[in-house]
Amino acid sequence: MKLLHTSDWHLGRSFHGVGTLAAQQRFANQLLDTVTAENVDVVLVSGDVYDRALPGVDVVNLFDDILARLSAAGVQVVVTSGNHDSAARLGFGGRLLERAGVHLRTRLSDLDTPVLLPLQAGSDRVGGAQVAIYGIPFLEPRLVAEELGLENGTHFSVTEAAVNRIGTDLDTRAPGTASVVLAHTFASGGLTSASERELSIGGVGAVPLDLFDRFSYTALGHLHGPQTLSEKVRYSGSPLPYSFSEASHTKGAWLLEITEDGLGEVRKVVWAPERALSVLSGKLDDLLTAEKWAFAQDHYCQITLTDNDRPELAIERLRTRFPNTLVLMFAPEIEREAQRQSYGARIAKAANELELCCGFLDHVRHRGASDAEQQVLREALARVREQESAL
Repeated sequence: MKLLHTSDWHLGRSFHGVGTLAAQQRFANQLLDTVTAENVDVVLVSGDVYDRALPGVDVVNLFDDILARLSAAGVQVVVTSGNHDSAARLGFGGRLLERAGVHLRTRLSDLDTPVLLPLQAGSDRVGGAQVAIYGIPFLEPRLVAEELGLENGTHFSVTEAAVNRIGTDLDTRAPGTASVVLAHTFASGGLTSASERELSIGGVGAVPLDLFDRFSYTALGHLHGPQTLSEKVRYSGSPLPYSFSEASHTKGAWLLEITEDGLGEVRKVVWAPERALSVLSGKLDDLLTAEKWAFAQDHYCQITLTDNDRPELAIERLRTRFPNTLVLMFAPEIEREAQRQSYGARIAKAANELELCCGFLDHVRHRGASDAEQQVLREALARVREQESAL
């Protein structure tokens, strides 16, 4: 049996103000192409289907279209909810969708109710062997501790209780039953990136890797970079980049095979983005002229300017070469002495109103007033004095 491990679709998310619906529709096509080319039997989605609890109509329609296309292709789909999803809304109609091969695992009561599928070998079933697929939705400790029989829940304790429930059910299954678990959580050993919203502060929410030892494969969601924590515990990462910290990620999914002997081959499926990300840093003139930056001209760019003086019309000038510049930051290589002083100390040294105004401009934009700007300030100050003297 071939399974495709995906997660963190974040349908409806924007990227620094740029809508991603077209890119997500492209991902949907890549997903279907992979399913067809690789003869995938089951698609796993380990949480964060949507980017928010109340997704827009066009976003819901996109997910509906993806499920319909997967069902038409004869593929089983197992979905669990993440911390961005509304579990109740995502799970609506689950019992009806089950008939179409779409299995939603968003409710705590369904933790130990597996999706049972016959193990296939080509077109033949392998005896009576089965694969049991379980889904652990995102577990908010405060909300689920009591139902899991815990007085005070932590991310570790509620996840452990959920895994124990699954283990109890798995013990009732026929010997040799392969087990796959979907979980949207932060497992120790995973590396975070900026676009995940933390499950807890300071890593307190991390759960130990050995919690999943008994399962044939654990399909994790939440972290956006593809990662192998062990041969049978992995993060697929998100199918699209959602922050510039993901510029170096290779997006895609894990294609795994379950055999009579358990977990077989696991290999990476790559989905190239339509537009790559680049994080650039340097002086404005160099960025605009140097050949070494030519590779990024069509990329989405995050640019940090290192000029000691903040250039005028910086982003407009950058966009003449890098039209898809979305983020601009400033980090001067060497700060001037005036910049190192506190603002209060600097304005205390101002000899007159003009120096005070120029000092303020310098402070807020890291660039002194030009001759023309100083002339405008002189005229404005002169008018203020005239008005004051007339009172």
